[in-house]
Amino acid sequence: MRRTKRADGTAGRWLIRPVAPVLALLPVLALSVGALPAAARSASPTAAAPPAAAGAAAGRPAAGDEGRLLFTFKDPRIEESSGLAVSPTHDGIVYTHNDSGDSARFFAVGMDGKTRATFRLAGVTARDWEAMAASVDPATGKGILWFADIGDNFDGAWPDVSVYKVAEPTTMRSATLQATRYRFRYEGGARNAEGMMIHPKTGRLYIVSKEFSGSVFIAPKVLRTDRVNLLKRVGPAPIMATDAAYAPDGSSFVIRTYFSASLYRAPGDLIARLTMPPLKQAESIAYTRDGTALLTGSEGVKSPVYRVPLPAGAVASSASATPAEAVDAPAGTAGAGDKGSVTASGGGPDKDEGGGIPFSMVALWVGTAVGAIGIIAVIAYRTAR
Repeated sequence: MRRTKRADGTAGRWLIRPVAPVLALLPVLALSVGALPAAARSASPTAAAPPAAAGAAAGRPAAGDEGRLLFTFKDPRIEESSGLAVSPTHDGIVYTHNDSGDSARFFAVGMDGKTRATFRLAGVTARDWEAMAASVDPATGKGILWFADIGDNFDGAWPDVSVYKVAEPTTMRSATLQATRYRFRYEGGARNAEGMMIHPKTGRLYIVSKEFSGSVFIAPKVLRTDRVNLLKRVGPAPIMATDAAYAPDGSSFVIRTYFSASLYRAPGDLIARLTMPPLKQAESIAYTRDGTALLTGSEGVKSPVYRVPLPAGAVASSASATPAEAVDAPAGTAGAGDKGSVTASGGGPDKDEGGGIPFSMVALWVGTAVGAIGIIAVIAYRTAR
């Protein structure tokens, strides 16, 4: 998000000048975590873990291909691709939308990077769209698209955030679509967030916050349009999460950060940490329709989209481990067949608070970041006077 307006639409002199540089610095600071020594990101795997799982448990990136370039967006209107979803019904189509500053529209793009159609949401204002997801209506087999207007760089500038539900277009012809709006607030106070995912089996909606100590939040089973829905925390998320997505079979989900991605069976239950291709500003992630690979993208004009295959061990582990109702259960509760044992990946309600980085290193990094932000804020304030 790049705007620095208050909730009432005003923007004072102090707010614009000193705060904007500080906010712009946060992605750079987040990227620095990726440069931490590999040893600092490791933890001891459990004795029972098989080789593939043990590597994941240790917090090391999973072995394998870091991805290949699939395409680049050709449309100059796609200048800040912030959300990405694979069409569940149209072969060879992905959807994307811009970050803040654009209207309530999204683009259908082919595998050659060319825009096939542009769709607008009737009567909707895009305040800060940060994520999207695609699902299938089990009753009709038709596709559903979800758009998350959840960005909040001031962690409380907005009294609530919104998610819009849209029936997937049946043809690749530009049109204006009707949307259903759901409003949300977080248990425990407002958050900045950039990740949203929909469980393909249960239809449950999740939001992943973008914070130094991030969280996964779950929405009510039944969403209401006549009142604000409450989001409850069900587990931790890595530092500065920028997107999230569920596997097509519901057996796992992935959370993207600026520097890597993490694969989970359930909130807090880590399967593997995945190496991602280097991107200017990694903002989006989605599963391929067959669930064997991930697509990940970046902001910027003519930005790339990469295809990253999932390690075979990680796919087998996620597909065989957990039934849908257990994956959908809040962290710390027993799923089907759960006897309270610790999983091979070292999972648990709050084992992954630092995205695989030891707490001491997180504390050191956060302290350094806060000090740097403080210095920049003072300089910016004096410059603005």
